[in-house]
Amino acid sequence: MSLPDIRIETERLVLRLPRIEDFERYAELHANEEAARYIGGTAPRAAAWRKFLQMPGAWAVQGFAMFSVEEKASGRWLGQMGPWRPEGWPGNEIGYAFHPDAWGKGYALESAVASIDWAFDHLDWNEIIHCIDPANLASQKVAQRLGSTRQGPGRLPAPFQDHAVDVWGQSREQWLARRAQERDA
Repeated sequence: MSLPDIRIETERLVLRLPRIEDFERYAELHANEEAARYIGGTAPRAAAWRKFLQMPGAWAVQGFAMFSVEEKASGRWLGQMGPWRPEGWPGNEIGYAFHPDAWGKGYALESAVASIDWAFDHLDWNEIIHCIDPANLASQKVAQRLGSTRQGPGRLPAPFQDHAVDVWGQSREQWLARRAQERDA
């Protein structure tokens, strides 16, 4: 499967590689103080552009990165979700950030399940983590609903070394056991 062909569909969502038309809403997310609080803070449009290019670059160089999450019904960009492993990171992360108008609708959980399944199926990872600010209760709830547990404080590489994060995570075996239980229920 070539990179442009990678596409995951869930009941309500499409997870795909980032496209230029995603940038407007991406820039809105990064300009919003509340939405950007736990992902490095607000960024002016030019800085958001450079940050936006990280995901297509990671797809091209590493063969994986966060997916753009699109609402099936409208085609609207909702956010990003998926595998992420920058240099010096504390593990294989399934990270996420969503536009504020997408909050509270279950999109993070729905896209995370699809992303974790994809990462374990295609990347040969044995564990996944989520680096979450200790004050970010909403992301902690998503991690818990995914079956991840708090593994302790983490440390990010420079220039993020002063950002407080807790590492949440689980093994491939834990994930697969949980998914089997859900199917059998």
